[in-house]
Amino acid sequence: MSTRIKKPPEYLKDYHCNLNVSNTFSRVKYPLNFVLSYNNLSPSYKYFVMSISSHVEPYTYFEAVKHDYWRKVMQCEISALESNQTWETALLPKDKAAIGCKWVFKIKYKVDGTIERYKARLMAKGYTQTESIDYLDTFSPVEKMTTIRLLLTLDSIYNWELKQLDTNNTFLHGDLKEDVYMIAPPGLTSIPPEKVCKLKKALYGLKQDNKEWFAKLSSFFLSMGYTQSMNDYSLFINSSEGSFTTLLVYVDDIILAGNDKEEIARIKQALNQTFKINDLRDLIYFLGLKVARSKKEIRVHQRKYALELITDAGLLACKPALTPIDNHEKFSSTGSVPFTNIQAYKRLIGRLMYLTNTRHEITFSVQQLSQFLAKLTIAHYIAAIRILIYIKGAPSLGLFFPSNTSAHLKAFCDSDWGTYSDSRQSVTGFNVYLENSLISWKSKK
Repeated sequence: MSTRIKKPPEYLKDYHCNLNVSNTFSRVKYPLNFVLSYNNLSPSYKYFVMSISSHVEPYTYFEAVKHDYWRKVMQCEISALESNQTWETALLPKDKAAIGCKWVFKIKYKVDGTIERYKARLMAKGYTQTESIDYLDTFSPVEKMTTIRLLLTLDSIYNWELKQLDTNNTFLHGDLKEDVYMIAPPGLTSIPPEKVCKLKKALYGLKQDNKEWFAKLSSFFLSMGYTQSMNDYSLFINSSEGSFTTLLVYVDDIILAGNDKEEIARIKQALNQTFKINDLRDLIYFLGLKVARSKKEIRVHQRKYALELITDAGLLACKPALTPIDNHEKFSSTGSVPFTNIQAYKRLIGRLMYLTNTRHEITFSVQQLSQFLAKLTIAHYIAAIRILIYIKGAPSLGLFFPSNTSAHLKAFCDSDWGTYSDSRQSVTGFNVYLENSLISWKSKK
């Protein structure tokens, strides 16, 4: 054997092996480690960043079933559903159609970046339900992203407590009034092939599940002395002299913020006794948003989500663009070759729209390209890919909420004059700031 001293190559020092960052091959002129650096990160934060990037969440049951830890959490979920009497086996009536179901997998992290737990949820394919037969009424409360940004800004200014909670088996707390039949879940062999599951409790993905769960949760908060905001129904506030506590709900995830530690402990205990919650401690990762907090600031970005977009498009080795769009290009529904893969374009635009929650500089570009879904051309698709190439230049870019500022609200707006080429409509945009923190923005024609 060779006596040569072996050491890892220099390109591995950023620990991005799983993202194909290495410049092993000379043909990769613009590797990802040229635009990503971890030199200025603290050891704990670097560990967290690398942890959420290195663990991959499976998309299908067949990907997850290959691993023991995913099989265990799926079995635990099935056991919880059966012990809660979520369904009963029955023959499918001739006048009914059984809806499908699928598994959804998530990884929950601790503050230090280690894995809190693996989470598997069985979801019904509610989009196949028939109105007035499988459901009568729906309601899907989702907090506004503006509310999240405003809450983080106030938290940075006033140095509030900022915690995250997660409820167990959320929708199982709601009773189902309609007769809904579901195909047996993948991997469940105890149900005969000729039978289906007749649902007795609300299940993730059903049209009426959010309504039943939110009705029970909001009633609980109101009974605990909280007031529901009329501007964002997912926001609950408890305010008294010198005390302020707020709860922001997104399905089964809850952001808890305020300056009263005793009230925060009280509502945590009450929630745990009623719904069985997981206390995830400090808010660090919420809806794909990475929250990094220090004494001077709060930073929010979607680095992991941005890298997933770039990876899926196969653009990890591309040369970054300086701007998200060519300012001299005027988009139109005519004048170029039609683009046939409409579903791929729609999916890309939808994912870019979610990225605008922390990347306001691409809002105008995404807004322009989202107007041509009915008459799509090659030029539109190339422009959408350019946005991804621009994002590759700074995937960690996000929002900055400083603490040494006041809570002074200000807004700016502007519009052009009839530049939309097809209808000659104007494009209007606005930005809303809480002092120096950007909390809301929009661009529309």
